Amino acid sequence: MSIENQLETRIPRWKNMLGSARPFIALALLLIVCMVSNENFRSAQNLLNITRQVACTGIAALGMTLVIIAGGIDLSVGSLLALSGVSAVMVMGRISDPAAAVVAAMLVSLGVGTLGGLLNGLIVTAGKVPPFIATLGTLSIFRSLALYMADAGTISSSNDYFRAAGSSAPLGIPLATLCFLALAAVFAVMLNQTAFGRHVCAVGSNPRAARYAAIPVDRIRFGTYLLAGLAAGIAAFLFSSRLNSISSTDAGLSYELDAIAGAIIGGTAMSGGKGSIAGTVAGVFILGIISNALDMWGAPVNLQGLVKGLIIIVAVLIQRQNND
Repeated sequence: MSIENQLETRIPRWKNMLGSARPFIALALLLIVCMVSNENFRSAQNLLNITRQVACTGIAALGMTLVIIAGGIDLSVGSLLALSGVSAVMVMGRISDPAAAVVAAMLVSLGVGTLGGLLNGLIVTAGKVPPFIATLGTLSIFRSLALYMADAGTISSSNDYFRAAGSSAPLGIPLATLCFLALAAVFAVMLNQTAFGRHVCAVGSNPRAARYAAIPVDRIRFGTYLLAGLAAGIAAFLFSSRLNSISSTDAGLSYELDAIAGAIIGGTAMSGGKGSIAGTVAGVFILGIISNALDMWGAPVNLQGLVKGLIIIVAVLIQRQNND
């Protein structure tokens, strides 16, 4: 092989490696800048608080990553989180035994989240409704049900076991953070080491070619929405246990934006077919660190959305340049 041919094969390989590492490079640089600029930022307690704050949106982002890689989108995760959390806390209040009540709340939260994902999957695959329109509709449905069940208010719990679950920190690490990292590991193995994960990438890259390869396209897409719903249910239980209550109006608000942003910043292509769970984890932490740093720097809260929007636009522009 000539030197020219060797260079032609090596350059794209290095380009792909650099593209995959970009979220982690950005995360490392961001950490260095924030630690140097503010001594309070680099305290262990603050860093743990950041991981706790991003855990629930991070779990939602894991499911969103699979949906986007498969060529879809899910705008309903925030509203589904609210519905799952309201259902869980209401059921828990009807059971006298505290331990049994927490178990029931967890099962209800996961069950409602999974049913919501099932509904999204059926509308998209069986109903052939575009994912944006389908999940825009269920966003309104899930939020409306949560508001109706909670009478547009906040549902609180007096269960000490529930409160303890939300505030517990095994090995000094918040439970929500451990759950986020554990689920990230599971989703990463699922995406990279299983036939399902390979089929998700194939479906998102070229659905027609995937059908010719005998891949059940609708079943794969349905599975991604089911997993996204399950992730929303898990996030709802952790979210409500941390606060020992849940608001039907505010819970999960804009979580779909944060989940999509975390996935995109982490390198997931909006066009589908490409993405990584590790990149999404990095993207979620980038958003969390920026939000925390802006608070410490005294930036107006109302301008944080502007920063987040600019980051999303820049991430998409970088993706387009890489594809070109």
